[in-house]
Amino acid sequence: MNQTNFPLKGAAYMVLAGVAFAGANAITWTVTYKLGFKAQSDAFWQYAIATLFSVPFIWRQGVARMKTAHPWLHGLRIVLSVLGVQAFTQAFAAGMAPWHVVALVMTSPFFVLLGAAVFLRERVAANRWLAALIGFAGAMILLRPWEGAVTVATLYPVAAAICWGGASLITKRLTATEPQTAITMWLLLLLTPINWLFSLHAGFEIPSGSILGLLIVGGAIMYAAQHFLTLAYASADAGFVQPFDDLKLFSNIAVSWLVLGYAPEGAYWLGVALILAGSLYLLWSEQQGQIAVTAA
Repeated sequence: MNQTNFPLKGAAYMVLAGVAFAGANAITWTVTYKLGFKAQSDAFWQYAIATLFSVPFIWRQGVARMKTAHPWLHGLRIVLSVLGVQAFTQAFAAGMAPWHVVALVMTSPFFVLLGAAVFLRERVAANRWLAALIGFAGAMILLRPWEGAVTVATLYPVAAAICWGGASLITKRLTATEPQTAITMWLLLLLTPINWLFSLHAGFEIPSGSILGLLIVGGAIMYAAQHFLTLAYASADAGFVQPFDDLKLFSNIAVSWLVLGYAPEGAYWLGVALILAGSLYLLWSEQQGQIAVTAA
């Protein structure tokens, strides 16, 4: 059965991935900014530990199930993912609050929708572009770039958005022919050694005590988040599920409030409302389109 027959299932997986990533963000901020652990080492250890959590799944599936006919696509996806991870982690190490980082990363839907139309040749309907624009407008209200100078720290999440947008498109392409579990496992297996090189360059650190405990929890959450993300793209087309990624902002607002003692005030809530409106509009318009097709 065609994977695009399950758009609501894809949306649900995307929301779950967002919740899991928000939890991982809280741990990353705490470990890098609050506890002073190097960002590059944090990225390495979180994904290395996530790989350990994936071992039982690899064992059950069998190594033969992980063979691929598209090694270059996997490789490019991993390179983009690693660069995104490194940029994203550096933003937290610079002290940016989770909601602030995520607001900037929300420029990613533009790259995904454009790439889906150009490279995957998916039909991106007007309602999807409108939903992405509404969500982006909300992110800009939350960020308010016109009120302050652009810094290197604020450019890190934008770079991550571009890299992850490209990685998302490749994930979509791979789900057409590759097993979902294999896609997730290859990501984890290849991310770890490349992150290790970044960590070595920055000065490798070995975690202990509370940092080690946090990284173990973060690794488990990261594995779950990546698996949900793969399931989302396997269940519905990229243009549909991507706007639901905006909903992760709510989880990150909660993290910012619990960890930093900060919650949006005043006009910031307008941005939150616009992001929610964009996702709800997309869901409603897609359902209306399905009803019309069924009636015809």
